Amino acid sequence: MKAGKIIKIALVSLFALGIMVYLVYAMLFLTQPDDEEVCVDVELLISQDADALFIDKKGIEDLLKNSHVYPKGLLIKEVDTHKIEETIRSNEFVSEVECYKSSNGKVYVNVKQRVPVVFVAPDGKDGYFVDAKGKVIPNKDNVVNLVVASGDIDEKYASIELSGFGQFLQTDEFWNNQIEQIYVQKDRKGKRVVELIPRVGNHIVYLGTIDDYQKKLRRLKVFYERAMDTVGWNKYARVNLEYENQIICTKSR
Repeated sequence: MKAGKIIKIALVSLFALGIMVYLVYAMLFLTQPDDEEVCVDVELLISQDADALFIDKKGIEDLLKNSHVYPKGLLIKEVDTHKIEETIRSNEFVSEVECYKSSNGKVYVNVKQRVPVVFVAPDGKDGYFVDAKGKVIPNKDNVVNLVVASGDIDEKYASIELSGFGQFLQTDEFWNNQIEQIYVQKDRKGKRVVELIPRVGNHIVYLGTIDDYQKKLRRLKVFYERAMDTVGWNKYARVNLEYENQIICTKSR
């Protein structure tokens, strides 16, 4: 290889290395906030579902102010980002929170709200929401368009079984539009079994246990597509999906 070409490659490599060193320096030093600077503003961003507004900016601001950790007006060095995160995380409707200081004199707070997937109305008890991770969220008169699960339900069943089922229904466009209510009861053996109340038609869908609900609903969707448009949505009073590879229909009287 010619000497001139070697020198050219070496210069390009040194230039690229210099750029990398500058970028690292800029990230570590140029963007660091000045400890003696005053926090001039708080940028609060809440990621949330438009249909489930459990928290808002004012509520978070009030929480920080009541806990005496609201950063606006403090010196940057006095702003405790970890304490701010802990305070916001104490709100049961918050899933994740991140707080950091910026070189422009601002403190940024990013909050992620828990997203409920089902509203649970147990027999004889107050209702509550459950999110996709199985977290129970108390009901505080929030109006949310969700499938409702009622009947013989305890929090363990709601958190483990209904959370996954509710998330499936919510994220599937067809079933989200079709299923209106889940009814849970115990059979003769003491196992919890599920009935579904559709929005279209006068029939009840008997799922049996919630096991393999995706397979059962796939069979039901095929049945809907092949049979209901032909015989009509009100021909059957009950559609039983309890048994594998079978659909047992009971006619309306």
